[in-house]
Amino acid sequence: MLEQKIQVINALGIHARPASKIVQTANRFKCKIELIREGANADAKSILHVIMLGASFGSTILVRVSGENEKEALDAIAQLFAGKFDED
Repeated sequence: MLEQKIQVINALGIHARPASKIVQTANRFKCKIELIREGANADAKSILHVIMLGASFGSTILVRVSGENEKEALDAIAQLFAGKFDED
């Protein structure tokens, strides 16, 4: 299992479009990917779960990945956040 804290740096936070990108990316991998914010857990393969985290600009999210290709999955998710979901 791998974990990484990631800060939401895109101005609008995790709304429908970034959530969709997270889910599309997560579904490319067989491993389990969870997003955790303030004690709330979300399955990164469910758009509803990701949106319901309510992660706004400046929020910190713990990404927890376990299973096959976990390193690649974590890197791909982290890249989305670092690239501001191509919004800015």
